[in-house]
Amino acid sequence: MGWIMHWLHRSENKINFYVLKEALSLSEMKKIKLLLLISGLFCTRLFAQPGAGDSYILLKPDRVFDGKEIHAGWWVLVKGKTIRAVDDSAKIFKPADAGVMVLKGTTLIPGMIEGHSHLFLHPYNETSWDDQVLTESRAERTARAVTHARATLMAGFTTVRDLGTEGAGYDDVGLKKTIEKGIVPGPRMLCATRAIVATGSYGPKVLVNETDNLKGGEEADGIDGITHAVRSQIGHGADVVKIYVDYRWGLNEAAEPTFTLEELKTAVEVAHSSGRIVAVHSGTTEGMRRAIMAGVNTIEHGDGGTPELFAMMKAKGIALCPTLAATEAISAYHGWKKGADADPAAVKQKHAIFTEALKAGVTICMGGDVGVFPHGDNAREMVLMAEYGMKPIDVLRSATSVNAEVFGLKLLGNIKPWYLADLVAVEGDPSVDIKAVKQVKMVMKDGIIYTN
Repeated sequence: MGWIMHWLHRSENKINFYVLKEALSLSEMKKIKLLLLISGLFCTRLFAQPGAGDSYILLKPDRVFDGKEIHAGWWVLVKGKTIRAVDDSAKIFKPADAGVMVLKGTTLIPGMIEGHSHLFLHPYNETSWDDQVLTESRAERTARAVTHARATLMAGFTTVRDLGTEGAGYDDVGLKKTIEKGIVPGPRMLCATRAIVATGSYGPKVLVNETDNLKGGEEADGIDGITHAVRSQIGHGADVVKIYVDYRWGLNEAAEPTFTLEELKTAVEVAHSSGRIVAVHSGTTEGMRRAIMAGVNTIEHGDGGTPELFAMMKAKGIALCPTLAATEAISAYHGWKKGADADPAAVKQKHAIFTEALKAGVTICMGGDVGVFPHGDNAREMVLMAEYGMKPIDVLRSATSVNAEVFGLKLLGNIKPWYLADLVAVEGDPSVDIKAVKQVKMVMKDGIIYTN
């Protein structure tokens, strides 16, 4: 019904779905769906109409999480693409002609923001990373990305920070534009395009040395080289610059730093001068140290974190995106059975660094490295954040207002008047039980409602 609802909500179609739904039985709604299919409207007008409607919609959940706090008995009024009012049900403005959507038993939260995704990857237990990069056609990878985008949106994540296509060039920018045009459903996207790696450090690697094989990132070296890579990726549509400051290229494939401090400082200066933030992959202590000293904005993974480094991150306002779910997923692919087996070293290390980061007061972003595990299961990271010791209300903040602030999304992540109408209704109260974020009942993006 989601696509029908999308079409019906368009102002050009002169129908308010929720008024219609109140008046019609389920069987009648099925007849309408069939009629639309037969007439061809379903196919030709599904996402083609520009903008949302001009009618008011009054959303009546049991409670509202506004990005900061829970408010029992609050409702939200939406018009077009924006939130117009949020207040106690006894006080909120109620236009006489507003469509009403009763969301009994739910909490209305801001559209969640995925901080670390790879829409052009799928789980490694299906196909290895090397084989995805080297053997899957660009057409296949794009087709998969389209389905991943829809699954992400329907899971309540209306925005993603997609940190690299891993060999698919600038196709993330193309997908972003396709979503913006309404051709396919999906979240808002912050794109990192190809990401930047040091020459020789990244994969896939092959034993035939004469082969100039495809790489998962753009190689760069030296001050001039990394300057060119940053500017080139920005020119091709990058919203955020992603750099691998270390990788498994040391002796015996040990993780070691890649770029020098001076190279990283240059990359950060160039990116910041264009208004972009810098996210870095880091799993080593020295890689993290260099990234912190260079003034990056977010550190992804952070497995080499120490109390000293987290204190530096806190002082400099650098956020951590811990990607707990990816670590647990990879461990499971290697045979670990959570709850039955002892935690492997990688999982123990994640517990340790997450605890230390919380103690230090480091800003924690919500981002699971989804793509390593299935798209649409983004909230797995949120459940683990609570399991690892974060309060559920703080997990909610991380996935909404905190990510919005760190990523510079000024009209997202909060439920406030004149913010964009990206809203999600979940069953229950996620501030009490974070697992409630997996029970998505309604997704609204730009004032348009999608359902399964």
